[in-house]
Amino acid sequence: METDFLEWLDRQQGRQYDLHTRHVNPVFVRMLRTIGFDKGYVRGEGSYLYDEDNNRYLDLLTGWGVFALGRNHPRVRSILEQVLSRDAPNLVRMECSLLAGLVAEKLTGHACCSTSGSKSGPDLSRVFFTNSGTESVETAIKFARCATRKPKIVYCDHAFHGLTVGSLSLNGADFFRERFGDLMPGTQAVPFNDLASLDRALFRKDVAAFVLEPVQGKSCKVVADGYLAEAQRLCRKAGALLVIDEVQSGMGRTGKWFAYQHWPEVEPDIVCVAKALSGGYVPVGAVITTPKVMDTVFDSMERCVVHSNTFGQNDLAMAAALATLQVMEEERMVENAAALGQYAMDALAAIGQTCPFVDEVRGKGLMFGIDFKRPERSLKLKAAWDTLHTVNFGVFSQMITVPLLQEHRILTQVAGYHTDVIKFLPPLNITKSDIDYFLAAMRKVLEDIQQVPGAAWSTMAAMAKGVVRAKISA
Repeated sequence: METDFLEWLDRQQGRQYDLHTRHVNPVFVRMLRTIGFDKGYVRGEGSYLYDEDNNRYLDLLTGWGVFALGRNHPRVRSILEQVLSRDAPNLVRMECSLLAGLVAEKLTGHACCSTSGSKSGPDLSRVFFTNSGTESVETAIKFARCATRKPKIVYCDHAFHGLTVGSLSLNGADFFRERFGDLMPGTQAVPFNDLASLDRALFRKDVAAFVLEPVQGKSCKVVADGYLAEAQRLCRKAGALLVIDEVQSGMGRTGKWFAYQHWPEVEPDIVCVAKALSGGYVPVGAVITTPKVMDTVFDSMERCVVHSNTFGQNDLAMAAALATLQVMEEERMVENAAALGQYAMDALAAIGQTCPFVDEVRGKGLMFGIDFKRPERSLKLKAAWDTLHTVNFGVFSQMITVPLLQEHRILTQVAGYHTDVIKFLPPLNITKSDIDYFLAAMRKVLEDIQQVPGAAWSTMAAMAKGVVRAKISA
């Protein structure tokens, strides 16, 4: 490998799909090639990705919400470069990191404050740093069981909390759970937005925590007004903790610093964050909680590291998190997410009224999705829908995502497996002109799928059959 690493790396361009086929995950490569997503992106800047021909793509996937500041934000990069230039001590282990303390101070300030900046709500003044969202959820499970001395965890159906064993045990989709053997015992699912079911699950007072996403990542469903406050009351009555998973909905995504702040009376005991906190540079997550919870876990000098990790407070992760928080404050990204998110959803809902396949547009801020359904009236469209779903359930949504990418150079994807929901996670600093470009593209794509027979349906039927053949050959 030459001294000039970037020059050497540039000469390797074009090998990535072959390398992944041989050494990483060939099935993922096959999927990308089947739906035409096997692009060769070489650069990211702000809201855009660029391929080797310098074609520009509007990124509404943002690494599933990681790139909330857009890609390669110059301020975050500058701070990371400065930290690297200092040759500072890192992960000494037997010391306290200044950077970690500064991130915790700023993060808890936003968790405990209303949007006006005044103190409100719970004393969420303690932070445990992790490396990812799933590790944050795993930590919350341990902390809740330790604080309450109770075994059970209640979660919502259709939830997604991560894919390690503890968080996977709280996932509301069997697709992710099957084939991996016995998971964590003592878990129970309840229907989303169903307070009566939650009350029954808490009745025996053996529940350590109720864990939920205020906006579900796999469906973009939002908790009903009043639901979180009543869930909080039921939890406290039963001696359970309220754990809010803000791994995707937090950090300004919904137009508040944290989604639970849309309901000021809600005071969670634990909040899980990750994704956007990284600035898109270095993996980082955090669990924000109260002194009462934290002090039950770390209750003596002997137990001062009873829960720990290797890289959770490393300098680069902490610098990326601190820079991210500062940039979001200075550029007023939370306010932009609130304004443009509402604008986008209102306009998309109006466009959806012209398409019989559209069931609902839902979400909060710049975390929104469009749910598709079997048409109610047109026999031709019903037949086309049924045929495609019979051949392959997951292909219909690609009738939207594929032309968005191929014809309009907009990157997005379905919200999850076996669903007809497409989710959009724009950068929080996206402009109105980019939103308008996206809306115009959606209007065109939704018009095209109403033409049966038509090019869109022929392409998707061929793709569905290709997927089936690939499964058989595998």
